[in-house]
Amino acid sequence: MKDVIFDDFQNIVADSLVRHKSIIDVITKLQESEARLCRAIAKSVTSCGCLEINAKKQEIPQKLPDDMTIEKLQKYMDDHLNGKLCDNCRSVIEKELGNNLFYIVSLCNTLNINLYDVFLKEYNELRLLGKYDLRL
Repeated sequence: MKDVIFDDFQNIVADSLVRHKSIIDVITKLQESEARLCRAIAKSVTSCGCLEINAKKQEIPQKLPDDMTIEKLQKYMDDHLNGKLCDNCRSVIEKELGNNLFYIVSLCNTLNINLYDVFLKEYNELRLLGKYDLRL
């Protein structure tokens, strides 16, 4: 049943995509939507100021305790963000995330890949490996 919304969304995207059906159009529009998303996040810092980035080297102690676990290691990692998205920035970023999702689904359609299958494979891999699926 849960795959119905994925399939319905994928079908709606297929019906909506008229001008940019070429794989070249789809991948360049996807790249453009990713850039717009990054720009919206940057603007929440530089124009609005609701977020602040305080980036620095992730500091992990040279000597880790013998009882070190992934959960404990996560405490040393920082997202480098201060603040909270204001309603306006949240709205803009959500819009850009939606556009990005649209073009990801467009890419799936162009390559005849089912979005739900991709989601399930990723979900099952994460469930199986959990926190040990460390993405670099």
